[in-house]
Amino acid sequence: MAKRIVIVEDDPDQRDNYIDAISKKGYEVRAFASRTEALAGFDLELPDLVILDIILGDEVDAGFELCRDLLARSPNLPVIFLTERIAEIDKISGLRLGAWDYLPKPISLDYLSEKISSLIRIHKVRSLTFQGSSQAKLVGDMSIDQEALLVSWKSQSINLSGTEFRMLAKLVRVPGHAVSYDTLMNATMQSLVTNNTINTHMRNIRKKFEAVDSEFNCIKSEYGFGYRWSTQA
Repeated sequence: MAKRIVIVEDDPDQRDNYIDAISKKGYEVRAFASRTEALAGFDLELPDLVILDIILGDEVDAGFELCRDLLARSPNLPVIFLTERIAEIDKISGLRLGAWDYLPKPISLDYLSEKISSLIRIHKVRSLTFQGSSQAKLVGDMSIDQEALLVSWKSQSINLSGTEFRMLAKLVRVPGHAVSYDTLMNATMQSLVTNNTINTHMRNIRKKFEAVDSEFNCIKSEYGFGYRWSTQA
């Protein structure tokens, strides 16, 4: 069965272009022009991935509100922001809400299609029960499998976005060694990344570990330099 993609975009030309490009990749695509339309659609059925613009009509933060609503219904649902709002505060807000990615307009339709395919693959793997692949690396109480993009802590699965996973992999490559902001920025595979963006990602990663273990404290900040993964006391 084809994966279901929803696009929420108020510009009709952009909306039609996205529908055309994504449909050609074999996905079932639905599109909405407003927050109200989207909420009505989500009440009927949740998709496998959602692409949100932030400004919808006169509602300047409609996309943020939709993201919050969607993740309350389905915490592991892949959500992508695709928007002209590229200020750092907006990116940080999107990440804090739990979006898997934050993409600026204009965007290559081929790149958007490949990004969707990548996130769908990651989501499919993470939907499987984590059983400890032979490729997994053990770092104390954590298991990280870079082939399957899976992380567990004390045998409990940790659901990280692709960016968060890459950053964590860099952090635990040599446990105990400080990893610089520059190295972590490279791991995001994004342009115009600042220290504040890295800090936001790290806070999100910490929160996800703390959700399964309130005593988790392995991620240490190295003031002015970056972060370090330390063995928990």
